[in-house]
Amino acid sequence: MTYKRLTANQRNFVETAAEAGCTSPITRPEVLDVCEQYDISIPQWLVGPRGADRRIGRGVYDLPELSEFGQDGVGETPVLVSTSTPVPVAPVPMTTMALAPDIGSLIPEKISTYVPFGHFKDVERIVKSKRFYPCFITGLSGNGKTTMVEQVSSKTKRPLFRVNITAETDEDDLLGGFRLINGDTVWQDGPVVQAMKQGAILLLDEIDLASVKVMCLQPVLEGKGVFLKKTGVWVTPAAGFTVFATANTKGKGDAHGRFIGTNVLNEAFLDRFPVTLEQDYPSPAQERKMLTKRLDEQDTPDDEFAENLVKWAQIVRKSFHEGAVDEIITTRRLINVCEAFGIFGDKGKSIDLAISRFDEDTKEAFLSLYGKIDEEVDPSDPTAGSARHTDATPADDAEKCPF
Repeated sequence: MTYKRLTANQRNFVETAAEAGCTSPITRPEVLDVCEQYDISIPQWLVGPRGADRRIGRGVYDLPELSEFGQDGVGETPVLVSTSTPVPVAPVPMTTMALAPDIGSLIPEKISTYVPFGHFKDVERIVKSKRFYPCFITGLSGNGKTTMVEQVSSKTKRPLFRVNITAETDEDDLLGGFRLINGDTVWQDGPVVQAMKQGAILLLDEIDLASVKVMCLQPVLEGKGVFLKKTGVWVTPAAGFTVFATANTKGKGDAHGRFIGTNVLNEAFLDRFPVTLEQDYPSPAQERKMLTKRLDEQDTPDDEFAENLVKWAQIVRKSFHEGAVDEIITTRRLINVCEAFGIFGDKGKSIDLAISRFDEDTKEAFLSLYGKIDEEVDPSDPTAGSARHTDATPADDAEKCPF
């Protein structure tokens, strides 16, 4: 194929690549850079399945038309321009810009009702050491993994970059990329690079939802720095930079189907984390303190309600671990009940709203159990908030738990 036999779109790419200084053979990174810099479509006819005959090596393609362009009158009439006068393709001005948010705004706010528990002191000690020490934090949903890291960051006054990972998260999201701003092609650092430069804490939230695209973080997790190949810049982490990753699994997938979307993470990736912290739910005393503080903050103090909610959750969790039920009452859900109580002022309704996401049988069983713990709530009409009269004590009723 010669230049003159190319289609208009193909000629457009060849001309643009030539203006950018590319020669044949051309590499895939060069192709992608041209497309990104000049905002044109990726030439599938070259790097896609249709360009198999042009492939001369891994990521290397033969494009002799680049040499033909501009010689012997070839390209004398620019593509897509209806004039006989050659119009040069002006390169888009390219500058670099690293987002530099105010450091103070990156320090999470202190939660007045937060109660430290679990591995809080361990995380705090790591952060205070200012050593690079990546940690993988795993545990069931709603037990405060993310909040723990955020509150350590708040207590130590350290900036924190939280990145919520999904299956679509890639190198561009994490390390940065070119953005079109005010007509200029601008490089912007991603949150990982920003955290490295500022010696901040990087929190990779829900890391077990990630695909193999996060393998770009391998050098970052080694603490050696990272090379930004699109700009040719080497970034060395500043003192204090470290990484925490949270997950509901240990990166081995979920065999029970509770955490749909979680993936089996690459073993080499997981091995970059020197320690794994297994986070459990808080103890009854710690959880009771949390709920009491939350109810007090909302001007709905009720120590007995907090006590009953904790008893309820403890029984459900025990049943869950024994395989008697498929759902669990998390610390987050108990806090949701307290917040609903602050709005509606009705215990039964608050509990009913918080557990309505469960199927009917589970919901009824959970309501029935709570009704046996708290005589003020009638499980047959939880939204009415009516008192239930019985001679049995809550403790006696709890022993008759339906599961």
